[in-house]
Amino acid sequence: MQIGVVFPQTELGGDVGAVRAYAQGVEQLGFAHLLAYDHVVGADPKIHQGWAGPYDIDTTFHEPFVLYGYIAAITALELVTGIIILPQRQTALVAKQAAEVDLLTNGRFRLGIGLGWNAVEYEALGKDFSNRGTRSEEQVALMRRLWTERTVTHDGPTERVTGAGLAPLPIQRPIPIWFGPSSPRALRRTGRLGDGWFPMAAPGPKLDEAKAIVDAAAVEAGRDPATIGMEGRAIWVHDGLQTLLDDVERWRSAGATHLSINTMGAGLTSVDEHLAVLAGTADALSLPRA
Repeated sequence: MQIGVVFPQTELGGDVGAVRAYAQGVEQLGFAHLLAYDHVVGADPKIHQGWAGPYDIDTTFHEPFVLYGYIAAITALELVTGIIILPQRQTALVAKQAAEVDLLTNGRFRLGIGLGWNAVEYEALGKDFSNRGTRSEEQVALMRRLWTERTVTHDGPTERVTGAGLAPLPIQRPIPIWFGPSSPRALRRTGRLGDGWFPMAAPGPKLDEAKAIVDAAAVEAGRDPATIGMEGRAIWVHDGLQTLLDDVERWRSAGATHLSINTMGAGLTSVDEHLAVLAGTADALSLPRA
């Protein structure tokens, strides 16, 4: 099981030095990948009365593709979007940005995608929130063609490309696409189309139920479920190293191929505090230091 980290961007803010120190620090500790969340804009609760989302206008989010162009130059980490909200973005542009990050990392990139929940963000980006699930399927198919074919012509329900292509093409052809499903319909989409997935449930009956849906959809599509990766998330809480280690083992037993350690939201306020916790975790997991 490959072990990486969740980038705690909501707590590190816009400090470029913090980005550099954190990325290089986790690589030196032996973690294999870095996963970042995605939000382009935040909603102003004063305007959107009754706002109940976990993030708002004051929550810091770096743009993942730009961020990864920077981190690719200073580390050899695998970089993972967990997740890019695909239907609120232009498909060809996402394909281009992903291809560039894949090239800059020498093929150490996974494109995690999802549908999102924030209609405010969709409006700001000029995309339809209501049909985002069906549009995402066409987007995935088109991106895979753009990553593997010199010239593409596509005329679908919502996407049109006429005799155009990306240059340079990515190292990975196609780039692995991992899904962040949150409903039975999205789980079935994952089984049919995904190279991997980020479960929303912890190990136990709910995860088993979700995995059964993914596996059944894969079989129905003529795919081997064993080829679909699964990335769990273990959350660190104050003085909770043993709890975290127990979570790691539960994910390993559940068949996770990848795992991210998440220190965000644990009351840590500096790069040094995050890295100190991760150093203890890395030692407990016997990760090979760089």
